[in-house]
Amino acid sequence: MAEKPPYVTAYGNITKVLQQIQSAAVPSRFTQDFLATKLNLKGGSPKPVIPFLKRTGFLGSDGVPTDLYKRFRNASERGKAANEALRKGYSSLYEVNEYIHDAADKEVKGVIVQVTGVDQNSNAVKATMGSFRALKEFATFNGDENSEADVEEKTVVGVEVQSDEKVVLKNGLGLSYTLNLNLPATSDITVFNAIFKSLKENLLK
Repeated sequence: MAEKPPYVTAYGNITKVLQQIQSAAVPSRFTQDFLATKLNLKGGSPKPVIPFLKRTGFLGSDGVPTDLYKRFRNASERGKAANEALRKGYSSLYEVNEYIHDAADKEVKGVIVQVTGVDQNSNAVKATMGSFRALKEFATFNGDENSEADVEEKTVVGVEVQSDEKVVLKNGLGLSYTLNLNLPATSDITVFNAIFKSLKENLLK
C-alpha cells in the first residue's frame, strides 16, 4: 500500500518555514531549536513541519538539509526544487493524476480520499489539502521557472493560421480573420495534434 501523503494540521506553518529558510543560514541539522531560535517559530504547532520536510525531501532522516533544501534557497532554482519536493511527498496523488497540481480543489480532495481511505470530511483530508497547496505555492510547473537561464533556453513557436472564409455582413462588407497562436516549446507531438484538432473542429469550419 502506498504511503499516505504528509500533512501538517497547522499547515500555515509550512509557508512560514519555507519563507524563513530562504534567508537563514543552512544548519548542520534542522532541529526544533533551530526552528525556534533561528527561524523564530516557537511553540508546539511548527514542530510537525520537521517530519513534513523529511517526507518531502528537504531533510534527510537525520534532519540534515539535503541538496534539495539548498537548491530551494537559490531563487533561480526554488520553483524547480519545490516541484520536486511536491512530487516526492505526494507521489501517491501523482500516481492517480500526473497533473494533480492543476486540478480543482474538489478533484484533489477526491484523490486524497481515494489514496488515504479516510472519511472525506475528516480533518486529515483538510490538512492534507492545505499542506499540498502550501508547498505548491512555491513550485513552478510546465517549464514556468523564472530564472534568466531558463528564459533564454525556452522558445515559443508562433504559428499563423489564416482562413479563406469570409463573414458577409448585412451591409455587404466581407471580413476575413487571422489567428496567431503561441505554442509551447515541447517535443511532444500529441500536444500539437490536440491543439490543431481543436482548431479544426471549433474554428476552421
